[in-house]
Amino acid sequence: MTSSTFSRDELVSAFEAFEATVDRAAQTRDWDPWVDQYTDDVVYVEHAAGTMRGREQVRPWIWKTMESFPGSYMTSFPALWRVFDEPTGRVICELDNPMRDPGDGTIISATNISILTYAGDGLWRRQEDIYNPLRFVKATVKWCRKAAEFGTLPDEAQQWMSQYGGGK
Repeated sequence: MTSSTFSRDELVSAFEAFEATVDRAAQTRDWDPWVDQYTDDVVYVEHAAGTMRGREQVRPWIWKTMESFPGSYMTSFPALWRVFDEPTGRVICELDNPMRDPGDGTIISATNISILTYAGDGLWRRQEDIYNPLRFVKATVKWCRKAAEFGTLPDEAQQWMSQYGGGK
């Protein structure tokens, strides 16, 4: 493994910019700026979706994921903690994925670990997301049941429940 030439300050600054861009994307629902933070030849490892190579493989995946249920109901992706590993140029963090209020103020979410490898100039050359997909399914089912209880379950969530959540 090669050693990084990036200082801690540069990693911290780049990750702060990454978080701000991701937050803006979550608020505006415009996912292109998120994808544009990666190098053209990024390797994005997403354990449920597989390995994507290059921005133009990541872009349609992120748009589809975040604009269809349950991703479309996730409101933000804040890092709960982060570790800056200067020797490898990596940031390791736990990202939260909270969903919209189902009707009673409850916050339902699931988390993942992400490992981002910095390329310099504000760009990331690799990201790996590590998580248990069943935890995301369990959180989404819980959200759907709450939303149904409060009469706020949208049709797309009902369809998702029929396919993945065992009915209602």
